[in-house]
Amino acid sequence: MIKKVNIVLFDFDGTLSARDSNREFVKYCFKHSIRPWLFLPHLFVGGVASFLNPHGDWWRQKMHCFLTPQMVSKLKPGFIEQHKRLRFDWAKETVANEKKAGNKVILVSASMDYLVPELVSDMDFDAIYTSRMDAKKPWRYVFSCWGKNKVIAMDSWARKHKYIPNVVRAYSDSKTDMPMMKIAKEQVWIDRKTGLRK
Repeated sequence: MIKKVNIVLFDFDGTLSARDSNREFVKYCFKHSIRPWLFLPHLFVGGVASFLNPHGDWWRQKMHCFLTPQMVSKLKPGFIEQHKRLRFDWAKETVANEKKAGNKVILVSASMDYLVPELVSDMDFDAIYTSRMDAKKPWRYVFSCWGKNKVIAMDSWARKHKYIPNVVRAYSDSKTDMPMMKIAKEQVWIDRKTGLRK
């Protein structure tokens, strides 16, 4: 039976946690492996392309082209432990309170699928949607959960569960999330540096 449910959407990077987990993972790799240094020309090209087409995925893939499944498996645990410390103090309690109020809480993040789920493993989200990456080529996007694709991900979850989504609130730090913020009755904008409401 189809039923209407209240939903609260959360972005991750800059919203629940300081800094960008994708960028921070690249930095972490540079500190713990020689391999990224060998790909500096590719990263330079990707950096230039990001200014020419900030909405594209090609340059994002260039910025992570040095990654291998083995490298991700080896470096991820240490990175997760380190990056979890950047979560804003209010994040876990706010998610819990939204659930107590009877809302479904969904995390929609452009970050990679092998990072975010473990970064929020202690938070009780009803669903987590991230950018899906190719398991054999962890720098290649299968689905980029960015911009309007965050709404598409949420809608697919609602259809799967036969829900009519009523987005009562959405949390974000970035205007790139306007598609999901526009469908919310209340928009909660977060300062990515302080974690405070704007």
